[in-house]
Amino acid sequence: MKAPTTKLIKSLFSSGLLLLAFTISAQYFPDKDEWQRGNPAELRMDAEKVSEAVDFAMAHEYSGSTDLRIAILSSFGFEPFIEIVGPTKERGGPAGLIVKDGYIVAEWGDIHRVDMTFSVTKSYLSTVAGLAYDHDLIRSVTDPVAEYVWDGTFDGAHNNQINWEHLLNQTSDWSGTLFGMPDWGDRPAGDGGLDQWKYRDLHEPGTFFKYNDVRVNLLAYSLLQVWREPLSQVLKAYIMDPIGASSTWRWYGYSTSWVNVDGVKVQSVSGGGHSGGGLFINTLDQARFGLLFARHGNWSGNRLISEEWIEMATQPSPVNEGYGYMWWLNRGPRSVQEAPQSAFYASGFGGNYIIVDHENDLVVVTRWLEPSRLVEFLLTLYEGIHP
Repeated sequence: MKAPTTKLIKSLFSSGLLLLAFTISAQYFPDKDEWQRGNPAELRMDAEKVSEAVDFAMAHEYSGSTDLRIAILSSFGFEPFIEIVGPTKERGGPAGLIVKDGYIVAEWGDIHRVDMTFSVTKSYLSTVAGLAYDHDLIRSVTDPVAEYVWDGTFDGAHNNQINWEHLLNQTSDWSGTLFGMPDWGDRPAGDGGLDQWKYRDLHEPGTFFKYNDVRVNLLAYSLLQVWREPLSQVLKAYIMDPIGASSTWRWYGYSTSWVNVDGVKVQSVSGGGHSGGGLFINTLDQARFGLLFARHGNWSGNRLISEEWIEMATQPSPVNEGYGYMWWLNRGPRSVQEAPQSAFYASGFGGNYIIVDHENDLVVVTRWLEPSRLVEFLLTLYEGIHP
């Protein structure tokens, strides 16, 4: 791993280095090959409520097809150019973990099974951007991306205004085609048609939120130009290996997203599974990733990502209080009142979630939970958490 940069060093001192070291040493972190189980009662949790939450998750499986090609096309078939150009994998059944104070207090389903995770991938992509920021590859999130990616992708009066923050909080309204996919073909307005979608009025970057996978993939492409190596290798070296993740996870792009990086053919990864691809990962590795964020970017005394970045990534966007840098926040209409406002989560198609609550030192991972039942699941769980 590279030596700490100026941003990382400042983060250590701003958080109180001596206090931080003492706090981390007192916390439990799982080893690579072993994750200890904890008794809910000894960790200030109601065992019956925990069990009730697990039973609820098992009983409310995502209603879509287990053949995820069918599930994708059933959900996004209204899009004019929807096509599966990345790998997919038949999914498993409901699975999950509840981690309190670092210990596993409950698990269900096959937690070792590797499955697609769809837009949960976006939170990993955001983290790769944070690593670029921490290592001074990106000077400021308010820098125009065109200063870093000068191949024509950000040409034009509109696209030239887009900065890194706009891409991270999905307010760029970038206009163009990437890997054969026009931006306006992704989740178009239901009451329009091809001409209305294609020739729509553009919003000034930073003023309008639009959840759009083409523009998320644009962030991945832009970060590839900055790192100049596969983003999966960046994530592996700086995050997944240090937290003890398995070797089973994969991060894919599309058959159409191979690009030339310094004379080497590299696949630009996708930020989800909307057209296939994205992160394929097991439940245990998801929980390790969540625990890193619950512990403010530190793992067993080693800072992997700056607390400054995590603070930036979990701030409400100016035009969407419930969204940060590709993390959903516990604010606005999607919020759960029983959980702290500071909680945040990664969310993916089909009921895939990583919920991070650092106030309670709690991480929850669910796979294939019917999305409309997430709040009920969390309400049950939080009824069993004692201060």
